[in-house]
Amino acid sequence: MMDNRMNSQRGAFQNASDPSPESEGPDKHGDSEKKKGVIDAIQSLGQSNVPQLASNIYCMSVIGQIEGHIVMPSQNKTTKYEHVIPQIVAAEQNDNIEGVVIILNTVGGDVEAGLAIAEMLASMTKPTVSLVLGGGHSIGVPIAVSSDVSFIAETATMTIHPVRLTGLVVGVPQTFEYMEKMQERVIRFVENHSNCNEEQFRELMFRTGELARDIGTNVIGADAVKYGLIDRVGGLGDALAELNRLIETRKNSGGVVQ
Repeated sequence: MMDNRMNSQRGAFQNASDPSPESEGPDKHGDSEKKKGVIDAIQSLGQSNVPQLASNIYCMSVIGQIEGHIVMPSQNKTTKYEHVIPQIVAAEQNDNIEGVVIILNTVGGDVEAGLAIAEMLASMTKPTVSLVLGGGHSIGVPIAVSSDVSFIAETATMTIHPVRLTGLVVGVPQTFEYMEKMQERVIRFVENHSNCNEEQFRELMFRTGELARDIGTNVIGADAVKYGLIDRVGGLGDALAELNRLIETRKNSGGVVQ
């Protein structure tokens, strides 16, 4: 009788001390989620420790080719305007975001998509600063000048050239008039948002003898500042310092950026 009681107590003690499958479930599930998160971070960012930082500055990147109404091939790096435009709207509406920095390394792309992005950035009420790294070519130029203050890296380049069409082109006067009107839209925007006047920009756009397979001009770093396209030569630290200054100015002036 005594042995049976001891055996039953020993069994009950063992059952109570042994972890049940239900208690192991959440821990194992949490560990697997953590491992999956690390793997995803390595695959997407190339690093295992992704820094988490709550910032009042939103970073928007314009990388590769600006994709418009036509989907680019899968091997192309693209910035899709249907992705960027909602980001700009969200940054404008979010009270936690006090400023936007735009990082450009683009070869250009769709003219109307690029102008749409540039117009939205130019019409933001929050301070904006752009930084051209690597290249800000073609329709990337209006996006670069759309911010309150623009920077360009010393080794970065910007190519200014006329608007061109791809695909079927109808050889009638209306086609050339359409291209001229589209070109005027780009010229007018750049003139209104930079220190480069129309005459200077047209001269850069139609210059011959500099580009091997095109007409136009390739300006590097300080040359972009000299022509009035970009405000200053600088890097990331300079851009963020200027953006923080604009944010403080906006706060002190009651929401008006000067």
